[in-house]
Amino acid sequence: MTQTTDSTTEAGGDGREPDPTTTGRPSPPGADPTTRSRARRVRRVHRAWIVAAVTFVTIIGGAAFNSLPGLLIDPLHTEFGWSRGEIGLAVSIDMALYGLTAPFAAALMDRFGIRRVVVVALGAVAAGALASVWMTASWQLMIYWGLLVGLGTGSMALAFSATVTNRWFVARRGLVTGILTAAGASGQLVFLPLCAWIVAEHGWRPASVTVALAALVVVPFVWLLLHDHPADAGLAPYGGTYTPKPAPARGAARRTLRVLFDAARTGPFWLLAGTFAICGASTNGLIRTHFVPSAHDHGMPITAAASLLAVIGVFDVIGTVFSGWLTDRFDARRLLAVYYALRGVSLLFLPMLMAPEVHPPMVFFIVFYGLDWVATVPPTLALCREQYGEDSAIVFGWVLASHQVGAAVVAFLGGVARDVFGSYDVVWYASGALCAMAALMALVIRRRREPSGAAGGAVAG
Repeated sequence: MTQTTDSTTEAGGDGREPDPTTTGRPSPPGADPTTRSRARRVRRVHRAWIVAAVTFVTIIGGAAFNSLPGLLIDPLHTEFGWSRGEIGLAVSIDMALYGLTAPFAAALMDRFGIRRVVVVALGAVAAGALASVWMTASWQLMIYWGLLVGLGTGSMALAFSATVTNRWFVARRGLVTGILTAAGASGQLVFLPLCAWIVAEHGWRPASVTVALAALVVVPFVWLLLHDHPADAGLAPYGGTYTPKPAPARGAARRTLRVLFDAARTGPFWLLAGTFAICGASTNGLIRTHFVPSAHDHGMPITAAASLLAVIGVFDVIGTVFSGWLTDRFDARRLLAVYYALRGVSLLFLPMLMAPEVHPPMVFFIVFYGLDWVATVPPTLALCREQYGEDSAIVFGWVLASHQVGAAVVAFLGGVARDVFGSYDVVWYASGALCAMAALMALVIRRRREPSGAAGGAVAG
C-alpha cells in the first residue's frame, strides 16, 4: 500500500480524494480553504462512528432480556411454586454462559466476522425468550433462559464491544469503550420500566415476547450497517493508518484456549479476573437480580423498585462514559481502586435504606451506585490492552467470564440466602466486604515494562 493511499484514507475517511487542507498538498487555484475545510467536516464523518452507533443499538436490543429476571422472580414463584433458589439457578446459568461464551465469541468474530456472529446471537436470544412463554417446568427455564439466552447474550457481551473498538478505533478508545459499555445500561433504562408495567398489567409472558421482538428488530441494522473491518470499506481505523484486513483466523476455539493458558501464567490476569468477578457479583448478580424482590420484601411496589433500577441505568450511562474519558487520562489501577471502594461503602448502607416508599437517601444511593455500576469496564479493558496487546479482546473475554461467574454465584446464593434467612441483608454486607477486597487487588496490578505483545508475554513482577 503506497503512502498516497494511506494519506487518502486517513484524510478522507471514505476513500474519496483527500482534502488538500489535510494532506499538505497545495490547494487548487481559487479554492477557499475555509470553505473546503467546512465542507469536509460536514460530509466526512468517519464510518467508525456509524459502526459504533450500530453496535450501541445492538447491545441495547440484546440487553433487553437482562431487564427481566429481577422482575419475574416473584411472578414465577407465585404461578409455578418454584423456589427463589431454583429461579436464581436459571439466572446463574444464563450469567455464567454469558461470560464463558464471550471469549469464544471474540475468536469466532475473527473467524467468521462480527456481523454473522451477532445475527446468530440475536436469533438465540429471541428463540429463548419466545420459548419460555410455553414452559411448565423449572428445567425448561434452565434451557430457555439459561442455555439459549446465555449463549446469545454472551456472544454480544463486552468482548463484542472490545472487538469493535480495537478494529475501528485507535484514537478515543477509552471514550468509545465507555459509550458502548453504557449501551447495556441504556437498554435497562428503556426496557425495565416498560417490562415492569407489562408484568404488572398483563403478566410475565407478554414481557418475554417484548424482549424477543426487541432482539429481532435489531437484526436488519446489524446485517446492513455493521462492517467487520475498516478495510471492508477501504478505510483506516479512526485515528490510525490503513491496514489490510487480516485473513480469517482459523481454529477459533483452539486460539481462545491458547490465549487463556498463556494469560493465566501472568499475575495481572488473575488480579483482573478476581476484581471483575467481584464487579459482576455486586452488580448483575446482586443488584440487577435481587434489588427488586428485596425492595418488594420491604413493601415497595414492583413498578417503583423497577423504576429505581432504571434510574441506575441513567446514571450508569453518565458514569461509564465519564470513566472512559478518565481512563484516557489517569492510571487505570487507581481508578479501579476508587470505584470498588466507593461501591463497597454504598452496599453496607443499603439495608438501612430499604422502605415501602422511595425517600431521598434511597435516591442518593441509586444515583451514586448508577455512576459506579460499570465504570470499572473502561479501565479494566485498558489494562487488558496494556498487558496483552493484540489478544486483548480475547483476554478481556476471559476476564468478563470471571465477571459473569461471580454474578452467577451471587444470583444463585442470593436466592438461597433469601429462602434460608428470609432477608437479603447478609448478601448486601458480604458484597460490600468483597468490594473492599477488589479495591486492594486493583492497586497491586503492576505496569507492564516492555511494549505490549502477544498474550502471555512477560509481565513485570
